[in-house]
Amino acid sequence: MGNSIIPAKRLNGVSEYYFSKKLQEVAEMNAKGLNVINLGVGNPDLPPSAETVATLCESAQLPDTHGYQPYIGIPELRRAFADWYRQWYRVDLNPNTEILPLIGSKEGILHISLTFLNAGDAVLVPNPGYPTYSSVSRLAEAELIAYDLLEENNWQPDFEALERLDLSKVKLMWVNYPNMPTGAPATMTLFQKLVDFGKKHHIVICHDNPYSFILNDKPLSILEIEGAKDICIELNSLSKSQNMPGWRIAMLASNPQFVQWIVKVKSNIDSGQFRPMMLAAAKALQAPKEWYAHMNAIYRERRKTAEAIMRTLGCSFDPKQSGLFLWGRIPEHYADSNALADDILYNAQVFLTPGFIFGSNGNRYVRISLCATQEKLSEALNRLEHG
Repeated sequence: MGNSIIPAKRLNGVSEYYFSKKLQEVAEMNAKGLNVINLGVGNPDLPPSAETVATLCESAQLPDTHGYQPYIGIPELRRAFADWYRQWYRVDLNPNTEILPLIGSKEGILHISLTFLNAGDAVLVPNPGYPTYSSVSRLAEAELIAYDLLEENNWQPDFEALERLDLSKVKLMWVNYPNMPTGAPATMTLFQKLVDFGKKHHIVICHDNPYSFILNDKPLSILEIEGAKDICIELNSLSKSQNMPGWRIAMLASNPQFVQWIVKVKSNIDSGQFRPMMLAAAKALQAPKEWYAHMNAIYRERRKTAEAIMRTLGCSFDPKQSGLFLWGRIPEHYADSNALADDILYNAQVFLTPGFIFGSNGNRYVRISLCATQEKLSEALNRLEHG
């Protein structure tokens, strides 16, 4: 085709997702018989509840469940999300006007961005932070303003530093607690500061909240703060909390006006989800406290081994981390996180995530996923101890 066809300018500065490329390399190593242990991706290997799967199978066999579904999800799912928020987060949501089911949180990040951002508007994104916040903002042709998250500040925003920025064009701020990748916990004090900051500067605070059930005794929501719905949008997902990443079931919650605006975008992009999946998701949201406790007991044992791996690598870490990962600071003799990650990938056939992919403030850190069996984690530890 020569140079006659070029992609849109919005692709400038947007690269292929790191895991998309690196996992291909891992697959090629495995094809050569190297048996790489993957401790990189947050892809839960545990199943959803048996009741969830049974609901999917039973409803999928009915003759009237295979057609298009409402753009805003079925009432049963919206009510289940509302009940879930009331039970676990102490938040009252109107299932008809304040909840919107999503085909995964990543979809929601795009829809929110397209709803609120014009070309040239600015977005506050965390450094380190989930790369999709930045890439989607670029696709929306927005200006990125990175704000620092630092270990010495418990990986929380420095609000004094934020106040010194030119915020005149900022429309959105992305936040995420319990934090990924650092594992920093959510606090109500932090949420209050974020709500106050958003209201003061007329910035929509977008809180991404998929990790609050993992190794965390009390899930928190930014929507617990009085008046938060006026300025905040919270994303939540069943990928981690219910072990359903491939199902692509998520939601957002906010005030009715924000939700209505986002529906305008979403309804022009997709046509809803498979009804049996939504019914099964509603069942998953009814999981009792004991189900979460059992899941976390497994993660707790895996976490012990992940901590042993960190110590073997000479990394330091905060034991108070929560969520699906363990985040550790690398020894000084490594040039950067990529050097450590490649060292153990090629010499021990263990893949973990270098922190640089989350931003420059992550360059001296690595991340271990707990989404591997105890057997695989133990084998990884053995390879690193004796490699």
